[in-house]
Amino acid sequence: MNTPPNIEPPRSAVLDSAHLGDIKGAFGTIGLHDDAPRTTTKARLKTLIAIVGPGLIVMVGDNDAGAFGTYTQAGQNYGTSLLWTLLLLVPVLYVNQEMVLRLGAVTGVGHARLIMERFGKFWGAFSVIDLFVLNALTIVTEFIGISLGLSYLGIPQIFGVVIAAVVIIGAASTGSFQRFERVCMILILGSLLLVPVVLMVHPPVGQIARDFFIPGLPAGAELSTVMLLIIGIVGTTVAPWQLFFQQSYIIDKRITPRFMNYEKADLWIGIVIVVVGAGAMISIAAATFAGRPGSGNFTDALGVAQGLGRYVGKIAGILFAIALIDASIIGAAAVGLSTSYALGDVLGLKHSLHRKVSEAKGFYAVFAGLLVVAAVIVLIPGSPLGIITVGVQVLAGVLLPSASVFLLLLCNDKAVLGPWVNRTWLNIFTALVIAVLVMLSLVLTASVVFPNITSGAILAILIAGSTAGVLAGAGILIRRRLHPVTAPAVPVRRGDRSERFGWRMPPIALLQKPVMSTTRRIGMSILRGYLLIAMIMVIVRIVQLALGH
Repeated sequence: MNTPPNIEPPRSAVLDSAHLGDIKGAFGTIGLHDDAPRTTTKARLKTLIAIVGPGLIVMVGDNDAGAFGTYTQAGQNYGTSLLWTLLLLVPVLYVNQEMVLRLGAVTGVGHARLIMERFGKFWGAFSVIDLFVLNALTIVTEFIGISLGLSYLGIPQIFGVVIAAVVIIGAASTGSFQRFERVCMILILGSLLLVPVVLMVHPPVGQIARDFFIPGLPAGAELSTVMLLIIGIVGTTVAPWQLFFQQSYIIDKRITPRFMNYEKADLWIGIVIVVVGAGAMISIAAATFAGRPGSGNFTDALGVAQGLGRYVGKIAGILFAIALIDASIIGAAAVGLSTSYALGDVLGLKHSLHRKVSEAKGFYAVFAGLLVVAAVIVLIPGSPLGIITVGVQVLAGVLLPSASVFLLLLCNDKAVLGPWVNRTWLNIFTALVIAVLVMLSLVLTASVVFPNITSGAILAILIAGSTAGVLAGAGILIRRRLHPVTAPAVPVRRGDRSERFGWRMPPIALLQKPVMSTTRRIGMSILRGYLLIAMIMVIVRIVQLALGH
């Protein structure tokens, strides 16, 4: 496939010319110069079908091997009592992913590159390095999921894992973005195998509806254990790789601000599917083990499949195992691509699925290398797979607040987003989310370093964190009232739809560097210190566990 010519205006910030041209989705194509108004329902539906992909893939990819483990653990150990956590995560999912959606469509530049250009090489390198390490470990957990599913189906693990790795690498390496997205859509259909499993186990619909909308904690359960599982659900549902993947995938699909609303619809479709899927996993495990010996004794997703086969029927166990393998493959592809995209952005490599392997050797080498290494680790006898799984959840919890902080700062950078910067209500909501994520991160880190942490200590962390957040917020508001900041003029009025949808970020070299206020410098220094200390403590604890201490 020939690389499309650079037909974008010369002031475009896009770093790879393959990111310019027609939108070629799994179910349709939209020409670069197709600016005809969509006035009929048929035309709008046809456009939506062509746009669908980035939001759907990132959300379904979120219900990966780690999600299968976390959600089924919640169901097997505590029934449906924690379903309400999924409802609370819906606005968090949308706000986070909508912001990266905007950044991708408006800037044409990946998340890691924007961080490096706007906040310095340290933070750019930090974001890429921690993403690389975390994603590499996450891909290992995806292959753990594949191996568990294969084990239940009785398929030799070496053969199955190798085939899975070849399929993933092959799907991404054809030089056709459209072909890759079609493969992803087939895999997304595979995730629907959970639907017949739900019908087979006959979960109590009334109780599910009540627990989904009414928050509560499992009766008689240890608060610290439940809190850690809730944090695990948050870390599983909202992960750093999602931010990097969706922004770069939107850029690679060549989606511009003109189709912003269609992409938001795509995101909502994905969120509905991911929440329904997560709820299905919790409900399946809850109904399967209710009143049976396995209740409260979760082991892993393989144990859930075995329980389904034993108590519900062999077909139910087989469908669950296939869905687990399918979800792990989607997750491995998305997580691997998020890493390749980020490194391509930062290192100036050609990084597009529109390119053949011969045109983007570094991009595909990183992608294939991550998958091959992960597959090999899973197949090595005695590999500490359980510790790797724990490490992924903890490191994701530690790093997510910093990723959210940079996301919020970028979405308030007028030089980057112009008329697309955040509104005030969105900043307030996102700041509250970040505060909650920081507290949960602190609890998760403390629980790993101090395994015997008590419920009282967890509550003390939450109360102290809430108090510090309120005081910090009040301090910022008071400072702004005493020393108001005059923002630079936005080049396009927010209310002018035609001009706003045509506005894109100029080349990065032409942007004026942001001025770092004293408050921001202090905040960034505190964040840097926390991340370094927390990561060192977590890594030391994980090494201790690996050595048997």
